[in-house]
Amino acid sequence: MQNFAAIDFETANAERTSVCAVGVVVVRNGQVTDTFYSLIQPEPNYYSYWCQQVHGLGHSDTDNAPIFPEVWAQIEPLIEGLPLVAHNKSFDESCLKAVFRCYQMDYPDYEFYCTCRAAKRQLKQLPNHKLDTVAAYCGYDLRRHHHALADAEACAHIALQLL
Repeated sequence: MQNFAAIDFETANAERTSVCAVGVVVVRNGQVTDTFYSLIQPEPNYYSYWCQQVHGLGHSDTDNAPIFPEVWAQIEPLIEGLPLVAHNKSFDESCLKAVFRCYQMDYPDYEFYCTCRAAKRQLKQLPNHKLDTVAAYCGYDLRRHHHALADAEACAHIALQLL
């Protein structure tokens, strides 16, 4: 796969609609051509202790952030016509669908691929198939794990090798 957009969401709580950050890496002809990162005001707007421990984001980061439809208006032209790729697509795809429903937006039925599934099929020798483990195996140094853009960059790197 040489043309795609890698995407990663972070959530504020257990609700899939609570996306609080998004990272997107656009790959065309096997090269990164664009990146995008934004904080998002989550819906519902509260942070669980566990989620804050994972990504370090909280109200002080997102209280003045745009809501999802405003952020997606910037992302949509960047990814037009491209399939989406995520590491553990079931999470990111379910977040995207949930937040589209939440804001009563028409979901364009994006084609989604999963680098985690590909890693499980192709890299059976790894001790696990977490993003940081697979990224390291593929030669990518993921230093800011659970930062949406860093995770999307790692996913793009993996996708170029495994998909």
